[in-house]
Amino acid sequence: MPNTPPPFPPLPADSSVRPSDAPPNEYTVDELARVTDSTVRNVRAYQDRGLLAPPEKRGRVGVYDDTHVSRLKLINHLLTRGYTLANIQDLIMAVDEGHDLRSILGLETAIGGRWSRERPKKYSLIELLHMFGDKASPSALGKAVDLGLLERNGLSFVSGSPTALAAGATMAKEGIPLADLLDAVGIARPHFNAVAKALVDLVVRQLDRYDADALPPPADVPALVEAIWRVRPLAMVLVESEMNRALEEASGDYLGDRVAAIMEKKLGHPAEGTAAKKSKPKK
Repeated sequence: MPNTPPPFPPLPADSSVRPSDAPPNEYTVDELARVTDSTVRNVRAYQDRGLLAPPEKRGRVGVYDDTHVSRLKLINHLLTRGYTLANIQDLIMAVDEGHDLRSILGLETAIGGRWSRERPKKYSLIELLHMFGDKASPSALGKAVDLGLLERNGLSFVSGSPTALAAGATMAKEGIPLADLLDAVGIARPHFNAVAKALVDLVVRQLDRYDADALPPPADVPALVEAIWRVRPLAMVLVESEMNRALEEASGDYLGDRVAAIMEKKLGHPAEGTAAKKSKPKK
């Protein structure tokens, strides 16, 4: 199945588009705040930060138009996506310098978007008890929260990886102590973080040919986004392959050591006893 970037949500409709013979819409600051679901305070704040152009002055009244409406809707849209005002200021400056906003946001999604296709899932305490049985003690749940495997949501919990949670429940039912399993996650995590850092470096190295403090030229962005989306699944293949190799080596080494210990216990001591008898002097 080809790995394609998730669909990018459409930007707000540009209300500045109107028939050429239609008179321009004009707004006071109160009207502008109302039609954009904003507040007068926000309008003033965005102007102070340079995110919104000042209005046309007509005497003592500031007059806004549809370009202000469009810009405010864009700011609100980006805020709902989790951008800070500083992020938005950088993006808007890039747009003003000629970058296509959709391409810039596509680049951000390709690099910073989720690598997993799993959707978070909410679990009640009863559901967790059903999955883990009496092993889902308060201390175990607290440790899972500390590790970020679960997140408290009122009286419920949210798992970012239901598949991993189900795997842990199966391992616990097979007799692996849940506390030991959580300890193993805590021990392994720094190593996974190091692996992830190395792989992310491979992906974002596509940007190394550009200045560190500048965005790629607008013409390069679409191809760069496609290249990053092609590299991401290959990085995951590398992780799975190396993890399988490491697990085979670790389990092989353990099995070999265990069998050697059994053989030593079964055969080593009798052999040593036989050798001792043979070396015992005759009377």
